[in-house]
Amino acid sequence: MKTVCGIDLGTQSCKVIIYDHENKTIAAKSSSPLDMIAESNGAREQKAEWYDGALKACFDAIDPEVKKTVAAIGVSGQQHSFVPLDDTGKAVYNVKLWCDTSTAEECAELTKLAGGEKKLIAQAGLPMRPGYTAPKIQWLKNHKPKAFAKLRHVLLPHNYINYLLTGAFTAEYGDASGTAVFDVRERKWASKVCRLIAPDLKSLLPPLIAPDAPAGMVTRAAAELYGIPEGALVSSGGGDNMMSAIGTGTVRDGFLTMSLGTSGTLFGFSTTPVIDPSGNLAAFCSSTGGWLPLLCTMNCTVASEEFRALFGLDVQALDAEAALAPIGAEGIVVLPFFNGERTPNLPNGRASVNGITVGNFKRENLARAALESAIFGMRIGLERFNRLGFGAKEIRLTGGGSKSPLWQSIAANVTGLPVRVPAAAEAAAMGAAIQALWCMSRNAKDGEKKKASIRELAEKHVLLDGASIKPDKKAVSAYDKAYKEYSRYLGAVSPLYK
Repeated sequence: MKTVCGIDLGTQSCKVIIYDHENKTIAAKSSSPLDMIAESNGAREQKAEWYDGALKACFDAIDPEVKKTVAAIGVSGQQHSFVPLDDTGKAVYNVKLWCDTSTAEECAELTKLAGGEKKLIAQAGLPMRPGYTAPKIQWLKNHKPKAFAKLRHVLLPHNYINYLLTGAFTAEYGDASGTAVFDVRERKWASKVCRLIAPDLKSLLPPLIAPDAPAGMVTRAAAELYGIPEGALVSSGGGDNMMSAIGTGTVRDGFLTMSLGTSGTLFGFSTTPVIDPSGNLAAFCSSTGGWLPLLCTMNCTVASEEFRALFGLDVQALDAEAALAPIGAEGIVVLPFFNGERTPNLPNGRASVNGITVGNFKRENLARAALESAIFGMRIGLERFNRLGFGAKEIRLTGGGSKSPLWQSIAANVTGLPVRVPAAAEAAAMGAAIQALWCMSRNAKDGEKKKASIRELAEKHVLLDGASIKPDKKAVSAYDKAYKEYSRYLGAVSPLYK
């Protein structure tokens, strides 16, 4: 048996799967939790050494005989988070995470230096937002000058795991496009934006490789540490959204993936760059050779988890409670900005419950409004996709929330699109494994095996679970009205958090 390995370094845990691609089965899987440092000013950080420990714990939990079968490895990682290393490969400071909103001042500073948001979008395709990597680098320069002076390598989490495996520093277009120091049109580091932060910043960024190119091979030290074969190929890897796109089959025009996790994302494959002048859709590259326009909200399942904890209910009980309420929760609207928000751009945002009356103040309405708020946030992105001419035909649903039949129904009816759910629970890890398989195929010796395309591999290995969930006309109409009410409250409270 020959297998490929998919690693997904998320915010809450590190996951590893070993995929038997000949039999289309998961041969082994493991996970290890990750902690977070959270401050009242919006700072959200982790330590690079936690990633080292989590990766080793994952491999240690897998049967050594299964690990011996691994021929190639792909790595997925949380996007945007800044891993700052010195010349020995050790972190000079904590990893500032994608959900860190303490860099709002740095965003304003860099935007002013660039001459305004329009110029930033013209130069790199992205505005400055607290979630992106660039303001985190500027934050380190402003607040930790001694650490910044030691900085020699600017990495993202998946780049860091690749480094642990191969000893090489590399980056690929997809994950790099979420840094805000990358030109998404030309697929290269944006020199002008880099110089806004530091004259030599570009020299601290890793060399870029194509998505089907190997990042390197597993070193002897990594093989001994993790119990995996020395010399196994390590693919370029990518950000978790890029790998989820592969793992859900969103590798061709017309499909959107909606990920319902702590954060919420909506993204689709495009053969050409999709630049949103409003900045609501991030103009990312894919990790398959195209582009991946994407909406990200920082609060997706957060509201349902907070209300679930408040009510003392498990996930199924909260869904059952929400199912008792009608569409629109009798006028109750939750704005779920527990962690500030990225889209809309409200880094200082706060959560609120709106529209409460004596008649509608019921637990089932609060539960339903919490679920609905996550998908209403996604609809902001869908409307931008439509205005920019992206013709969506179907949504692939992934993430923890995708398991809920009620959430599946809400997603179909809020968007007006059919919804399918991939069978694999870990879309990002699965996507990383498929990318590893693609890299192995593309770099095989001539005549050794067919050089498969990523589309062929995704169609072969991404299995879908059950039938399509189709929108209901009456429910779609009811949700159009409920979304207008959500938008009305959003418009009213947004100025409080600017």
